[in-house]
Amino acid sequence: MDWKTILPQLYRSRINTRFVPTQGKLAVGASKFGGRPDVPEHFVWPVFETATPEDDQVKQRPLAFLAQFDCARLAPLDKEGLLPHEGVLSFFYELGSQRWGYDPKDRGCARVFWFEGPLSPAEFPAELDEAFRLPELAAELSQATDAPDFQDACPALEYPWTANDYRYFDQARRELGMDYPADRSQLLGWPDVIQNSMFDECDLVTQGYYLGNGWLNIPKEVRQRAEETARDRWMLLFQLDIVELGDFELMFGDCGHIYFYITKEDLAARRFDRIWLILQCY
Repeated sequence: MDWKTILPQLYRSRINTRFVPTQGKLAVGASKFGGRPDVPEHFVWPVFETATPEDDQVKQRPLAFLAQFDCARLAPLDKEGLLPHEGVLSFFYELGSQRWGYDPKDRGCARVFWFEGPLSPAEFPAELDEAFRLPELAAELSQATDAPDFQDACPALEYPWTANDYRYFDQARRELGMDYPADRSQLLGWPDVIQNSMFDECDLVTQGYYLGNGWLNIPKEVRQRAEETARDRWMLLFQLDIVELGDFELMFGDCGHIYFYITKEDLAARRFDRIWLILQCY
């Protein structure tokens, strides 16, 4: 496989998102991590029914607000024109349980909202743990070109890889200037895969299949259909890496990421209520 020739066929646009200390008060609707989300007047804060490692009582728990992005500021960086050009995209996740996304019952542990019209800062719910009221950081955004991870490149090309291919693949990425950045928080592009490719997983779990004990319970024809079509239908919307500032650190599992996936059809129709979240770590 001539990776250096083939990889450019799989390039996608990525929006790098770095979170840095704020310089003064951020405007309403500004791109940021943490703080209070800017929401419409009748916004209802999302909750998820779950226990946590610290509290085994199953109850409704408010999701933590992670980040929001000003779509007008994203538009010139979104070279493929996939995102809305107006409004604000907001991302929430239940941090106490940190669900992994392999169980259909995880639906609702993460939410994405697209807000239009007048917005104002929301008050945190009284039930939201202080630890999950995250510090406000400004978002620095930049456009980049992204190549897939090895585990996504091979299936996308229908290529039966061997272990030796890793070495040649990584060499080709470097020669093409596609080295991975240290901070892998991003909108769009290809996911930074830590454990395994996630497109099939999104497709199967959203059909109601539990994946926590392997895929043995999945009918062969269902799994085959996912393997053949999921990569063409699902895409990465947002990936959040470790966020650190002074004494603050937000980490998912052991140095992991969370990934918000959406089908291309749902993104085009602005059905952000149909995202699926997956957590991977080392």
